[in-house]
Parts: sequence; structure tokens; C-alpha cells
Amino acid sequence: MSNLEIIQLEICNKYGVKFEPSALDLKVGISLDIKEKSKSEPIHALRHPITSDTTGWYIWAGEYSDEKDFFQPLHVVHLEEWCPLIFPYLGLPAGSRVLIAENGDYVDVWEDLSLLDI
Repeated sequence: MSNLEIIQLEICNKYGVKFEPSALDLKVGISLDIKEKSKSEPIHALRHPITSDTTGWYIWAGEYSDEKDFFQPLHVVHLEEWCPLIFPYLGLPAGSRVLIAENGDYVDVWEDLSLLDI
């Protein structure tokens, strides 16, 4: 088990949920402006069930948009550069939501079972 997976497992244990790892070669949906906005705005993330080549995670900072191209595919391995604050939470199971604010000083994790119905 890698150091990253150990941290993710610890987060899952903290919240009393099942550990569902996000393989580094799978994709997330991410807003393209998160590299800049995540430094100043809250980071939002939600996880749908895993599909063939995606983790089910969708990540953005600031305001959400319904625009068709709001989310772009990005491999998990690139999140270290794009949004490292989210890495510890990527082992949370489908049906999870995360809000990270104040540069990581505030974190809220909760279950949203409606995310499972897609």
C-alpha cells in the first residue's frame, strides 16, 4: 500500500466509511480553472459510482456550472499538480461529498446517496 493510500484509508476510517481507492491511471472530471481558483476559493468534490475508466470524482472550485464543457477529464496522477488538497479524500466511497476551504484548514465530508442514482 502506498503512502497516499494509507492517508486515504485513514481519512475513510476517520469518517467511518468504506475505502474505495482511486487508481492513478483513472480519470476525474475537473474544472479547468481549479489550478488558480483552488488557492482562493473552496474546493468542491463529489463522487458518483466508479465506471470503466473513471473514479466517479468531479472536482471544482468556486461556482458550479451546468455548462457541457465545465468538467474535463484528467488522470488522478495529475491532481498532485492541479489540486493536491483533494488527494487525501480520493479514497472516500461513491456517494461522498467534500468541501475544503481556507487552504485546507476547513474540511467538511458528508454522504449524499443521491449521487449513487446516475
